[in-house]
Amino acid sequence: MNNEVTNGAKEELKKKIISVLETIADPEIGIDVYNLGMIYDIEVIDDKHVKIKMTLTTPFCPLANILPMMIVEELKRKLGIETDIELVFDPPWTPEKMTEKGRRIFKERFGYDIVEEYRKAYGSK
Repeated sequence: MNNEVTNGAKEELKKKIISVLETIADPEIGIDVYNLGMIYDIEVIDDKHVKIKMTLTTPFCPLANILPMMIVEELKRKLGIETDIELVFDPPWTPEKMTEKGRRIFKERFGYDIVEEYRKAYGSK
């Protein structure tokens, strides 16, 4: 059976994948992995396989094994997709990787814009 998908179908599947990723929160911060900016790339191989390149907020993250496993399990359970995770630390994660939605959630939860504070402390990209 051929599992190839058209570019339009790949984009639709990618949107569904992102919707699932938005349900998987980093337990320490309480914001999902997608909007935290931990997902660097989503490559749809075919309708049943995806490769995700992701990072962690720090290489010393105690959830280094748990978060990728949560992603694999949720995508399998909700979409029936097999997922290969590549964990990378280059480029390193910074708050500037967060989506606008992630920044909004962070500001609502913690009372300040982490990206603005990061840029004040370390300069812009």
